[in-house]
Order: sequence, then structure tokens, then C-alpha cells
Amino acid sequence: MQNFWLWFSTGLEHITDLGGYDHILFVTLLSISYTFSSWKKLLVMITAFTLGHSISLALSVIGNLNINTALIEFLIAFSIFITAVYHLRLKENSNAKWVYVIVVLFGLIHGTGFSYLLKAMLGKEEAIAGPLLYFNLGLEAGQLFIVLAVLSLNLAMSYVKAIPFRVYKIVVVSLIGVIALKMCVERITSL
Repeated sequence: MQNFWLWFSTGLEHITDLGGYDHILFVTLLSISYTFSSWKKLLVMITAFTLGHSISLALSVIGNLNINTALIEFLIAFSIFITAVYHLRLKENSNAKWVYVIVVLFGLIHGTGFSYLLKAMLGKEEAIAGPLLYFNLGLEAGQLFIVLAVLSLNLAMSYVKAIPFRVYKIVVVSLIGVIALKMCVERITSL
């Protein structure tokens, strides 16, 4: 059980760490258009992201995926920027199925970013299935925490009559887009 908590808490801390705010920004963007009443649609979106990052985490940890870390860090920032731009151009009630494919692809990128920490911690350990599963469960718990925080803020803002929800969403998405663009510029120099 101690092994479970070590890896679970590492995954949880990794996604909720303010130093790694890029993950928080991306999950916020995935959640910003939803309310508690549309939780089923949000669940599909978050599951698509989880599927992508779970696959790349597993492939990377077992050694079948090895990509330049600077490139991955740039692609993570770029995926956040592209997602922010998509939200700003999104028509209300848009339900494009291809968005889920894009979210899976972005999950693959983000999972590769997660994997470097996990691989470094595993070292020469032989049994990786348990730590990989526990780390991923920690990531998912952290992701759920972020989603619930965003949904709660969305709910609170829907009751603020002075600021229409659409304006709130545009402001949040625009701020995230600017932060992501800044990250892209900073990270492109590392390539």
C-alpha cells in the first residue's frame, strides 16, 4: 500500500503543482465550456485526453517512445495555445466529433511530458505496471480536482449577472492563450 501512495501522490502532485501550470491550463481549457449539467460531454472529453496521455505514458516508460524533451515541452505549450484559439473561434453548441481525436493527440503529447518524471523515478525498477498505474491514477485524481474547480467557478460565474458567462469565458481563454503563446516563445528557443 505504501508503494501505491508514493506513486499516486507523485502523479497527483505533478498535475496540480503550480510550477507545472501548463497541465492546469490545458485541463481548464478542456473544462471551461461545460457545466455540471453537461458532465457527460465533459467526461467524454476528459476521457479522450486521459486515453492519449495514458498510451504515451505507457509507451514512453517501457521504452518504445523517446522524443526530445524540448520538443515535447514546446508542443505542450503549442497545444494549449491552439486549444485557446479554438475556444475563441468556437460557435456555441458546436459538437464536432473530430475535436475528440485532437484531444487524444494532445493527450499523447502531454503524456509524453509526464513520462520523463516517471521514467526518472523508476530508474532500473523491473516491475513498472503498478507504478505506472498508480502514477496515472494520481494524475487522474488531480485532473478531476481541476475539473471540479473549473466547473465550480463556472457555476459561480453563471450567477454573476454583471458579467455574462460568455465574457467570463472569453477573458479566461484569452488569458490562457496569452500565457501559452509566451510559453511557446520561451520554449521554441530550446529546440
